[in-house]
Amino acid sequence: MPMFVPRLLGLACSFVLAATVARVDGSPSKSQFAFKDAHGKTQSASVVSNYYPKKLVYPLAKIDRRLDPKLMRAATIAQERSHAHSRSRCWQYVKEALLASGAVGSYPKTAYAKDAGQELVSTFGFKKLAVRDPFKAPVGAVLVYGASRAAGHVEIRTKDGFVSDFRSKIPSPRPLIGVYAKL
Repeated sequence: MPMFVPRLLGLACSFVLAATVARVDGSPSKSQFAFKDAHGKTQSASVVSNYYPKKLVYPLAKIDRRLDPKLMRAATIAQERSHAHSRSRCWQYVKEALLASGAVGSYPKTAYAKDAGQELVSTFGFKKLAVRDPFKAPVGAVLVYGASRAAGHVEIRTKDGFVSDFRSKIPSPRPLIGVYAKL
């Protein structure tokens, strides 16, 4: 048995004893935990009796009745087919969801995700919405992100997050090029 194990057990016991003494001795509202530091000096710290986790709550997306209902279907299809982690095929999965829902008549031809918005507008009748915050995009909207020397990223807004080849509660950190939808 290593030499430090008995010392560690002794320290743990003294912590428990000190905590018990502090609680018996303690003030009614704030308990103090007393212990000896590495230099043998007695220290104390407040005992945390309640833990309140700070939950991050992201806003739910609004359903815009002016949008083509096929876009909401595309969001559902994309969510059903998505994975927990990226497969680096975001534009492929979004294309397939748009095609399967009937939101587009044929398979989009662009290779890069950052070019998706231009093709959706010019070929499939999508409009660029005046939305700059991804959380304010309506359900079914296609969000296109740029990248200087990469393919970019594309995702569809769902009621409680974003989906492409993977699901996420938060949008991509890349710069947002635009939010596109079919009216």
